[in-house]
Amino acid sequence: MTRQMTPVARPAIRVPGHFGEWIQGRLGPEGPVVLVTLACPALGVMAAGEGPGIDRLFPPRAVAGFARALGLGPVAWPGLGCDMPMGAGAGASTACLVASARAMGARAEPEALARACLAVEGATDPLMYPAPDAMLWASREARVIEDLPLPPPCEVVGGFWGASARTDPEDHDFPDIADLVPFWRAAVARGDLAAVAGIATESARRCSALRGPVDPMAALARDLGALGHTRAYTGTARALIFAPGKVPDGAGAALAEAGLTGVLRFATGGAA
Repeated sequence: MTRQMTPVARPAIRVPGHFGEWIQGRLGPEGPVVLVTLACPALGVMAAGEGPGIDRLFPPRAVAGFARALGLGPVAWPGLGCDMPMGAGAGASTACLVASARAMGARAEPEALARACLAVEGATDPLMYPAPDAMLWASREARVIEDLPLPPPCEVVGGFWGASARTDPEDHDFPDIADLVPFWRAAVARGDLAAVAGIATESARRCSALRGPVDPMAALARDLGALGHTRAYTGTARALIFAPGKVPDGAGAALAEAGLTGVLRFATGGAA
């Protein structure tokens, strides 16, 4: 007989998501898949919400292993309120796990929490870290390859393009970005947003050329005067990058007219 757990009242915990990646690809032809996430405070997951708990979102055996890895006993998982769709490249899956763990009082360090998430997901975003965009992250290994400075402050206007698709952790068919990483490192170190946006654009271009689908972001960036654009590499999030205070009137409407859904605007990077 399955033992029923009595729900326990706990404070609401919110974990912000991300909005695709600044850069993502293989670190050399045979290297790991690495990324720098695009932190997005505008989207997130709230534990103690009205939605289903992780015991209804993931396989029961995986959830039980997640609890054991974090030193939790039998758990009445909290309901979750999620601002973003699953499979959109906005970190919903990882954020659900991290918010649930924190709501249940798990004391694991980020490294241990990342390993526990990886065992459930197979590929995980670095949302358990206080500055997830200040690292080069190996998503299929749940490890920090290199600590980096935060990207410079900027504003993002983005939306979702096409049908959602969950990340396949066995998918390693990404372009090689080993040559871009040194340029990224130098650009964020000097706070050069124009260079950062250019590197992100090139990384996105390589991904779209290899994996598709064709999207309108390059044309929108040109027409709206954005510094560059980027994307989710295994999801539908698409983003234009602007200097703070430089988003033109009507930018969101232009994205919606081009066919993007869930259009939003947020600040990210630096002290944003």
